[in-house]
Amino acid sequence: MVNPVVSSWRKTIDSKIIAVTVYGDKALVTRRGAISLTGEERELLITPLPTTLEPESVRVSGSGVPVRLLGVSSDRIYTTEPVADRVTQLTRQIQQLESEKRHLQAQIDALALQSSFIAGLGNKTEEPYAQSLSRKNLSLSETLDFLNFLGSQYSEYAIASGECKSQQQELEKQLKTLRTSLQKIQTPHSQENLSISVEVEVTGTGEFELEISYVVNRASWKPLYDLRIDSDKNVLHLTYLAEVNQTTGEDWVDVPLTLSTAKLGLGALPPKLKPWYIDTNKVRTQAPLNAQRSMSPPPASAILLPDPAMFPKTAKQDKEQDFIDAEMIVTQASKQNNVVTFQLDYCGHIPTNGTSYKMTIFQADYPCHFNYLGIPSVVSFAYLQANVKNPHDGVVLLPGVANIFRNTIFVGTTQLKNIAPGQEFKINLGTDEGLKIERNLVERWVDKKSTDSQRCVTYSYRLVITNLLNQVAKLNLTEQLPISKNEQIQVRLTGSNPQIELGEMGILEWNLVLAPQQQQEVYYNFTVEHPPELTVLGLDI
Repeated sequence: MVNPVVSSWRKTIDSKIIAVTVYGDKALVTRRGAISLTGEERELLITPLPTTLEPESVRVSGSGVPVRLLGVSSDRIYTTEPVADRVTQLTRQIQQLESEKRHLQAQIDALALQSSFIAGLGNKTEEPYAQSLSRKNLSLSETLDFLNFLGSQYSEYAIASGECKSQQQELEKQLKTLRTSLQKIQTPHSQENLSISVEVEVTGTGEFELEISYVVNRASWKPLYDLRIDSDKNVLHLTYLAEVNQTTGEDWVDVPLTLSTAKLGLGALPPKLKPWYIDTNKVRTQAPLNAQRSMSPPPASAILLPDPAMFPKTAKQDKEQDFIDAEMIVTQASKQNNVVTFQLDYCGHIPTNGTSYKMTIFQADYPCHFNYLGIPSVVSFAYLQANVKNPHDGVVLLPGVANIFRNTIFVGTTQLKNIAPGQEFKINLGTDEGLKIERNLVERWVDKKSTDSQRCVTYSYRLVITNLLNQVAKLNLTEQLPISKNEQIQVRLTGSNPQIELGEMGILEWNLVLAPQQQQEVYYNFTVEHPPELTVLGLDI
């Protein structure tokens, strides 16, 4: 029985989730509820709340009738889910299936009796029919008719009995499932939840609206991308996706969703270093515990909420913030203090079951240009690469996995790094047989002028590049010379056409522009000089 005195000063507010901000591994949940106050209330309860809630993160505010919010506390509550209605429903279903099973058993018994009668009739008439046939008192056709009658009846009863038994087996499976469910719900299970208590001082009567926010664990989001290259229009169609999942203990139903890169709980104060002692190898003694250097960083002072700038802003603050309207998908993006926030026009249903839900942040077309990378010592075709620039008025592309499509063909996946507005990035699109590269060693000869103290070998290469495309192709062609790890072995670039300078680590690079269907040749040669008695390893050309 509820004490009327207690119920007058303690009331429970029915609240619902009105907003969720998802961070890397947590979420900020905002609830709102209204109640009519009489002026006698001293405590307002919000329950049930999930156990993933961090009690230190709770913040409350209110509007309406004048109320002073004096304090907030949390309690764990244990409740047993009401199961009477479910038990009644399962019991009724079990009784109905058992009745059907008994009816089928009665049919099986009746069919067995009929089959037994037919079998007995056949046995009893076997000898009289044989005698009648021998005396010609009964024709052969009459005998066959009687046999067919016995066979058809016996077969009909057997088939009907088999069907009834199959139905019985199916009913038994259903009964087993229902009995298991009934046994499970009849076993009492207490459910653990949290209750938030707000101590108040009410100075009037009327409607009061309470808003509460708190941080919950076991929620996360990560960015994903679909990158579709249109090589005919030189356009990258970028789809910015978010994959959200949560097992916080409460469903997010029809709730505006915000995604943020803010890091919660990292600590407001930097860690302090402890003294790092070293010494000579003296007589071993047990070192004091505080003199040992910890190999792990000291724990930071816990802070359960980020800076207010990281939280969702009020409507007034939103108007003051410059948002970027993404094309096609209604999403607002902002960046403040290196924290990126996406406010999605999404009010879907994300249940607390750990299932990942993908949603579009925005879509946009970025102009791009292509160039080819050729490494003919490895592969005879060039690699196509798209160069894209994130517009200055674009949004930050966060690190995430990207699926790459070239026209309609899936190329593969890549890991995008953090790409700020105005920053360029490259997308590798695999090999392209539109550029063919031939590489041949055309000459290897030993210089006859080599002295007894030095041996000089010259290597000459020819590269033939053919542009099979119907458009201009820019090619970055890369070759390499061997690198000596012995000062007695000298490697020198002695000539190249087109002429280039030798780069670091023996790299040769030509930047070529080939017209459609054009063929171009590239030459280079180098020498390896060393003492004759020295055996050179790695020159297996």
